[in-house]
Amino acid sequence: WTTKMSRFNSTVPVEEYLADSNVMFYLCDAVTQLLEHKEEYTQFGMIRYFAEYFSSVKNSNHILFREYSYVKATSHNRTSFIRYRSLLQLLCPDFPMEVVQCAARTVLMDDALDCLMSFSDFLFAFQLQLYYQEFLESILEIYQDLLAGKSPNTVIVPTSTPIEQLPPVAAEENDKEEQQQDGVETSTLAQCIEALCDRFKHNYPPRSCMRDILKQNDKVSYYSFLMSLAKHETVNQTIGALPSKAELLIDPEMDQELDKLIAQISVSPGSNSSSSAVGALKEAQRKASPRRNIHHKRRMEVESDGSTEETDSSEN
Repeated sequence: WTTKMSRFNSTVPVEEYLADSNVMFYLCDAVTQLLEHKEEYTQFGMIRYFAEYFSSVKNSNHILFREYSYVKATSHNRTSFIRYRSLLQLLCPDFPMEVVQCAARTVLMDDALDCLMSFSDFLFAFQLQLYYQEFLESILEIYQDLLAGKSPNTVIVPTSTPIEQLPPVAAEENDKEEQQQDGVETSTLAQCIEALCDRFKHNYPPRSCMRDILKQNDKVSYYSFLMSLAKHETVNQTIGALPSKAELLIDPEMDQELDKLIAQISVSPGSNSSSSAVGALKEAQRKASPRRNIHHKRRMEVESDGSTEETDSSEN
């Protein structure tokens, strides 16, 4: 996997390099999976096992059939998952619907979610939501506080304003709807974002990109801000998972990867194609093990009597 930090750079402390490159995370996961499937792996040798594990991490195949907690554990895992985009539930059966819904709201500006939308717009919005999920959640909290007239990260003490001086409920609701449509002051939001970035421990978009977006208008809504970030080419390049929008649908390498996945499921002539294919997919999810993540070329044969046999070229 790629990292901006070199292990040969003597100015970088060992602990800092290990933390930023997530080496210890992957090493712990490799050992954990080895212990859980010891009988399956030891026959191939320890050296081969670790070599194939880290090779799969480098090639971004390691997130196949893994749980969501693993997918979101590192930036590299999230980037790898974005590359497989439309196979969400197949690759990660417990992938939360909320992430997809947030991406849809970003494209539709929080309007009805049953409308048609551009595939490229959704894809870039989904990439932003998955990669910067924690940061966007923090921005939403700040935005909601600003929208309500509160100072972010402070406790608002109720005043003793008499009830007769309070605005009518209907007028207050109308003002609230107008505020939500107009958004918040960009200058105030920009200051809050700068302060958030100074203390934030997770990934966040380049500050220069956020400054460029916020200085374009006096007010901005939460979802319009997210959509501008999603379409920003510098943000896309920083994540490094998707090509530019002009080259989005031109991806020969991904086509080859999808062909390999499809080739794993072969249906016998005497069986029903559609039902057998669905059964094979469910079986792959249910029986998915770390070795299936590493040995990416595993093939599954679905027999006409409903039984499933698995073969691997490495075992022949």
